[in-house]
Amino acid sequence: MQISFHGAAQTVTGSQHLIRVGGKSLLLDCGLYQGKRDEARIRNRDFAFDASGVDAVVLSHAHIDHSGNIPNLVKQGFRGKIICTTATADLCGAMLLDSGHIQEEDVEYVNRQRRKHGERPVLPIYTRKDAAEALQYFEGIEYERRYPLWPGVTCTLYDAGHMLGSAIVGLDFSSGKGDPARRLVFTGDLGRPHVPLLCDPTLLETADILLIESTYGSRTHPPIEGSAEALKETIRRTSKRGGKVIIPAFAVERTQLLVYLLNKLYNQGELPDIPIYVDSPLAVNVTDIFRRHTAYFDAGTQDYLRGDPDRDIFGFKRLKYIRDVEQSKQLHSLQSPCVIISASGMAEAGRVQHHLKNNIEDHRNTVLIVGWQAPNTLGRRLVERTPMVRIFGMEYHLEAEVVTLNGFSNHADQPGLLSWAQAFKQPPARTFVVHGDPEAAQELATRLRHDLGFQEVMIPALHQTVEI
Repeated sequence: MQISFHGAAQTVTGSQHLIRVGGKSLLLDCGLYQGKRDEARIRNRDFAFDASGVDAVVLSHAHIDHSGNIPNLVKQGFRGKIICTTATADLCGAMLLDSGHIQEEDVEYVNRQRRKHGERPVLPIYTRKDAAEALQYFEGIEYERRYPLWPGVTCTLYDAGHMLGSAIVGLDFSSGKGDPARRLVFTGDLGRPHVPLLCDPTLLETADILLIESTYGSRTHPPIEGSAEALKETIRRTSKRGGKVIIPAFAVERTQLLVYLLNKLYNQGELPDIPIYVDSPLAVNVTDIFRRHTAYFDAGTQDYLRGDPDRDIFGFKRLKYIRDVEQSKQLHSLQSPCVIISASGMAEAGRVQHHLKNNIEDHRNTVLIVGWQAPNTLGRRLVERTPMVRIFGMEYHLEAEVVTLNGFSNHADQPGLLSWAQAFKQPPARTFVVHGDPEAAQELATRLRHDLGFQEVMIPALHQTVEI
């Protein structure tokens, strides 16, 4: 068996791990690399392997850094099955089409700049049409159902608790020649236990080979309960002074978690009587998918759903979803207190930029940051309270209050990763730490060795191939 690490190696983006065994090639995830524009375009356009030679893809979950380059894989000749949960397949139906649209828009912008310098235009990595073509290769299965990929290789998906439909991948290899079977486990992105909406990550007892994520391998999250309380107090405080709360939020998972928490606060009478808007077409589409997959929710959420006055945990009297562009523009003229949740989560694109430019120069308003903000993004500049920020090429004074809540992350932190790994009856023979910046990966690797007795722990480099 060979494993080649073609993405999410010493970084947290572009997950792609290629397994070659018995003359077959299996790709774990096919994510987009997200980074500097020119570097990202080249890395995403050019695979380090022959796409047409991949026999199957097993997809851990729908986030774009794990699924987003699938349309390009199909465009370049892949014709196998893409195995994932049914919820992940449905989410990719919305997210990959949206990603194709973004690819087309980005190329339009780039080509305008290139024309100014007399440079040749570039093509999008893929289009909405390419994304639609790729969707026909998806096959959704349920958790803990053994699925034969081909003779001698069986795939089983387990709940990772990270987002709707996210999966830990178990691959069982049997040579049929009397050799002992081997099990490879790939965590994908692990979630946190005791987070609203989702079930806790499934604990597994055996693995010979482990690929474990390390996004927060060197950090401990604050309790989510504290962030939920701070969410309530921020809305109350801002409303009392006549302001608006603008929340840049990822359209998938983070928006649905916020709406669920706001639903509970509203029904408990703990919010001021002000309108709350979700202004993101993708978030609206994704929320409808969440509504169709209530079986994935944890027991507490199932109980709350049965008792919800509207039988809709993603809807309540003062909440309105915005699809139409004209309705979105009408929010700019609102003079009274309200809450606006809008994508993108790092404020780098989308409708939230319009809401920010119209509201950050008013001291009554609040920008509420509910997720990690990458360096050099507008969201990071807001967190750092840069006095002047540039939006759509114009400079704006940052007068609004900025509140940052770090407790909403649904990635396992270091204690969560170690607790999950501790469930193995005996340590895996080989462990590979992926999907983490070097410092986080190194600290998690050290803790796995010293605290849990894992013997062979490796942090692979990009494109490194390991023989097992």
